[in-house]
Amino acid sequence: FEEHDLGHLPGHVAIGHTRYSTTGSSRSENAQPVHVEGTNGELALGHNGNLLNADVLRDDLEDSGTDFETSTDTEIAARLLASAPGSSWLERAASTMKVLSGAYCFVAVTPDSLIAMRDPYGVRPLSIGRLNGKGWVIASETCALDHLGAKFVREVEPGEAVVIDSEGFHAEQALEKRRDALCVFEYIYFARPDSVMRGKLLQPTRANMGRELAREAPVDADIVIGVPDSATAAAIGYANESGIPYTEGLVKNRYVGRTFIKPDQRLREQGVRLKFNPLRQVIEGKRLIVVDDSIVRGTTTPKVVEMLRNAGAASIHMRICAPPIVHPCHFGIDMATQWELIAAHQEIEDIRQHIGADSLAYLSLDGLMRAVEQPEDSFCTACFTGEYPMPVQLQMDKLVFERPGRGKARKVPVTAAVPASEPDSG
Repeated sequence: FEEHDLGHLPGHVAIGHTRYSTTGSSRSENAQPVHVEGTNGELALGHNGNLLNADVLRDDLEDSGTDFETSTDTEIAARLLASAPGSSWLERAASTMKVLSGAYCFVAVTPDSLIAMRDPYGVRPLSIGRLNGKGWVIASETCALDHLGAKFVREVEPGEAVVIDSEGFHAEQALEKRRDALCVFEYIYFARPDSVMRGKLLQPTRANMGRELAREAPVDADIVIGVPDSATAAAIGYANESGIPYTEGLVKNRYVGRTFIKPDQRLREQGVRLKFNPLRQVIEGKRLIVVDDSIVRGTTTPKVVEMLRNAGAASIHMRICAPPIVHPCHFGIDMATQWELIAAHQEIEDIRQHIGADSLAYLSLDGLMRAVEQPEDSFCTACFTGEYPMPVQLQMDKLVFERPGRGKARKVPVTAAVPASEPDSG
């Protein structure tokens, strides 16, 4: 919709979505929310996460005569919900959740209801807000509630289904809650710093990461700069702990989006060149500590280092607010194959040489946990440790539903360590 059209839209309930592709490409046909019709009527659904059994579910639906219009796992969930058994949307939501495996937060809208669902591990965040004591808001992050003038009420609990209709607010624990497994990458990069998770504002948590990094990996330098915006708070924390002054050394182009979440490498590299401009008069001749949130593929960081070198930096010491990422994510972050993760097959010294920095250090997992001030077993840290909170036995191709004559989904075996004490995800 164009902005001037929004005020003229009829209706009393709406959902929206900013898509970041993890199953299916970023083509317009895959835009969310997806609209479907089933035996329960029509609905639209948006999804944050990734379904592990999407291929099996889609095969079953296609075998029963369902035609799909997209190549996303979101449409699979939408079609299941639209035809799920049950006399109410709460029952239908619970029925749908029982057949899903993976990480998911759903919001769905029907002609008379707003529906929310969260997986039993709580991998992705989902919050509930109250609007002027009358309306309700469901959002992935609390910053969205702030923008709408809504008051935070609580988080949707892991395994919970919520339905809001003309009769009020209804919630049910549809699935038994498993171990807490909120994605720690939300704290490092993914979520906005003005969001609150588990009662904690993320901005000071990221500053804590910088302080821990300064303790673990000190280095002599003239100034500390951050790679904006996700590492700014951590850079300030590093500066405060080290006593080395913080300054802005890279100016961000506000009209370019976040480079890591772009759908392919060409766009990521192009995004770096367009996104940042170094302040030559600030950094020329200076020994720099450059704080960044993470190194995933190791293809954009060299561009930043090169940019700073060309602007006259005397030395560049990269400090990373996350441990090395050595295992793929299957739960909604677009790093689904181990071969694309630079730390999975290179030592830190090799990575340093690759990115062109004078030194490179990562925050330890223990340091990260001290920064977030919560126990490690309350998070999913699988991208660092390989210990997934739920069974992950197969890796599904992101574009599997777009390949001609795909038949059954093409799968690639992956190594997945799951704590032995964890119950099967069903």
